[in-house]
Amino acid sequence: QVQLVESGGGLVQAGGSMRLSCAASGRTFKTSVVAWFRLAPGKEREFVAGISRSGGVRNYADSVKGRFTISRDNAKNTVYLQMNNLKPEDTAVYYCAADFHFSGVTTTPSVYDTWGQGTQVTVSS
Repeated sequence: QVQLVESGGGLVQAGGSMRLSCAASGRTFKTSVVAWFRLAPGKEREFVAGISRSGGVRNYADSVKGRFTISRDNAKNTVYLQMNNLKPEDTAVYYCAADFHFSGVTTTPSVYDTWGQGTQVTVSS
């Protein structure tokens, strides 16, 4: 049974930066596609970024392209989300999710079979 634990959330001013981490335990991370999603009050869960098993393919939502970078360190069983030039509209609970069955990076939440507990990111204006 694999567990995902997010960390690195908090409060930051608009224009600031923050790095989220997603650490896996119980199973090697390198066999999974990993994505970050976010959920803001009154909105649906939104795909933010995803990365393939090797790290060679990275997809981003249009709203974060050029500002966010997803990366992974399979030796450390960790995936990161570097967030720069943060905006108030980035405020949400951020979740990492892993898919151990398919090889493509998908934006569909139901494809991901393992989820973390989420970490709050709040961007003040």
